[in-house]
Order: sequence, then C-alpha cells, then structure tokens
Amino acid sequence: MYIKRDIEESIRNAEKSFQAIVVYGSRQVGKSTTIDMIFGERFKSVTLDDINERELALSNPKGFLEVHPWPVIIDEVQKAPNILSEIKIVIDEQRKKWMKNNEPRQLMYILTGSNQFELQQGISESLAGRACIFNMASMNQFEIQGLTGSLFNPDITDLINKESKSTITYKNKKEIFDIIFKGGMPDIVSNNSDRNLYYKSYFDTYIEKDVLKLIAVSNEMQFRRFVSYLALRTAQQVNYEVFARELGIDTQTIKRWLSILITSGIITLLNPYMANISNRIIKASKLYFMDTGLCAYLCKWPNAEMLEDCAMSGAFFETFVVTEIIKSFYNHNIDCKNYLYYYRDIDQKEINILYIENNAIYPIEIKKGENPSKPNKNFNVLNKYGLEIKPGLVIDTCDKIRPINDKVYYYPVYLLGQ
Repeated sequence: MYIKRDIEESIRNAEKSFQAIVVYGSRQVGKSTTIDMIFGERFKSVTLDDINERELALSNPKGFLEVHPWPVIIDEVQKAPNILSEIKIVIDEQRKKWMKNNEPRQLMYILTGSNQFELQQGISESLAGRACIFNMASMNQFEIQGLTGSLFNPDITDLINKESKSTITYKNKKEIFDIIFKGGMPDIVSNNSDRNLYYKSYFDTYIEKDVLKLIAVSNEMQFRRFVSYLALRTAQQVNYEVFARELGIDTQTIKRWLSILITSGIITLLNPYMANISNRIIKASKLYFMDTGLCAYLCKWPNAEMLEDCAMSGAFFETFVVTEIIKSFYNHNIDCKNYLYYYRDIDQKEINILYIENNAIYPIEIKKGENPSKPNKNFNVLNKYGLEIKPGLVIDTCDKIRPINDKVYYYPVYLLGQ
C-alpha cells in the first residue's frame, strides 16, 4: 500500500521550472516509490543498482544516456556520479533547441540518491541552475496517519485557527512514544516488516553500501560502535574532544564520520543562535537522529513502554519534535537552517528551539510531560538580541492549546505538523 507523502506537491511544482530534479535521502525512506508514483507513467526508469547499467554508466556515460534517453528516472545515481557532466551537456543542448524553436522547457531527468556525500560536489559543479534539489526523510506523524501536513509555523494565531478546524484525534504520551519507538520508515509504518529485523538489515545495508567505501574496512566495527554511541547522545551537544576521548578515536576522524552520517541523512545538526553578540553563548551544535525508530533500535530499547520510562525519554521526545519540524521544511523544500536554532549559554540557560523570521524570535520549549513547572523560565534571556520576541510555545503531551500567560502557550505534540 502506498502512503502519500507531503513532499509530492513540492516535487510536482519543481517540474515546471527545472530540467532536472534530484531527491536525496537516507536508504528506504521512500524516494524511488514516491518518484514512481508521480512520474512513473510518463518517465522510463533505470537503477544503477543493476551492475550492468552501472558499468555502462561508469565506462561510457554518453552511451548510457543514449540508451536511456530523457525523460528518464535514474535511481541510485551516486553510484556513477560521472554521468552528471554528461547530463549537463544534454540539458544545455536541449535548451538551445527549445530556445531556437521558441518552445517551453521540460523536465528531463529525475535523479535519486541515498548518499549526498558522493553527489554534492557533482551536483553543484554540473547541474547548478538546472536542477532542483530535495531532501527526503522518513515519514512524519501526519503521513503515518494518512493525513496531509503543512509547513511548521509557530505563530500562535495561526496555530489556534488551525486547531479550531482540526479533526485530528488526540494522542496521549503512550501513543506518542509508540510512534517514536516504531519510527517513520515506510516498510515499518505499513507493517510490511518486523521492526527489529528491519532495522538490523537496514543498518547492515547502510554500512555495506554507503560507508565502507568511505572508510577503511578495518574501521567497520569501530564505526558501528561510533553510530551506536551517538544514538545514546541524540539531542545532546556535539563535543569532538569528549567523543574522541571516550571512543579512542582522533577528532578529525570523529568530524569526518559525523559528516558521513549527516550527508547520508542519518543525523542532522541544530546550530546555536549567536548573532555575534556574546562569547558567553555555547557554540557547539546539537545532534539529532532523523528517525527515532532507528535511534531506539541502536540504543537497544526493547519496547515503547521502557523507552517512555527510561532516562533518555526526554531526549527521544525532543528528537521527535525537532525532526518533525525539520521534516516539514524538507517537504516544502525550504532550508530549515535559515530558521531553526537553539540557545544555550555558559550559565546553562537553554531554549530548545529558536524560530527566527523577519527580525522576530519565537522561543519553543519541549517537555515530554503535561504542565511542566516554569517551562518558559529562560525566555527572558532573548531580550538582549534586540529582536521582537513573539509569543512562545511549550510543546508537550497536552490535549489542546492553552495559554500559560500572554507570552507563552502550551501546544500539543499530536498537532505538530497540521
């Protein structure tokens, strides 16, 4: 059963303006399935997982594109990045023909890849101005329920208006942690695979196909331990020196391995908001696993009940909220790094998310329990930035939006994404 993805509308809109569409994302998040649902009837398809096709693309990229003329979907394109320069030539030649004949441009190529690390340079050098690039993540909570979500906007007036029209069923903390434990991978969500067997196979495949070519084979077990170590530190700050000391790995290797995880969509970083005003601000980024199910598997939590009650439950709840917001940006092809930050200073005052837009700050705290005490106690530290401080949110497991005071509102996590 195909589950509709929120990113579909953005991809359809890109068809009107670009000759190529590139869809990145970690393995098995649904890139190929989604592309096939949108374009499968109009575009031929070829995958570079096929060794014969891959060998042709590597040895004779021009011949490969002649055998597979546009419009065509090329899956796992990172396995033959040399075809990107040939795609550029074909696009530029076709553009000249369209211009000469006064014809409208068309979408020619759709490229999917599970490893940005190998593609970023080729895309930027060869297809700049010709391709629209999308990041695709595992499913958000609305997609899991078969609902259509929208771009996250923390404006309280907008949120209250949406809530008044909402027909979404309330989910309590136990139900939210069931979603967190299960994760958003389509095969898990659609009950096509056993969760534990799936994530074991997923992680092994990721290491085998995406990682071993980037690290020394002798480092495989050390890299596996590194990823599991990071899973236990989701929603924590990145400290290269501490990571290196505790793992017995040098800091340059830590940085390189983190980069591999980021560019393959396994983790993401949330940067601190500094605005060049103070050296009292902590400058380290915070790391989050993009799929909480994979993270819970790597942490070896056996079920949702134990996850909800464990010492890491707050970190998992925070990871879920942050990545739900990031996924909404992905689905609308907007760079979340221009809007989302966190705050922490050397006095240990922290705000989980700062949403910055149009010289205004929307502070957001994340609390797994209902009605936490003094949830907005640190919001006043933001006055030093000289920006307008908008009403903030405390995202927890409450059942509806409620004012704490005229500056802060409780906001239910089950509505996140509406």
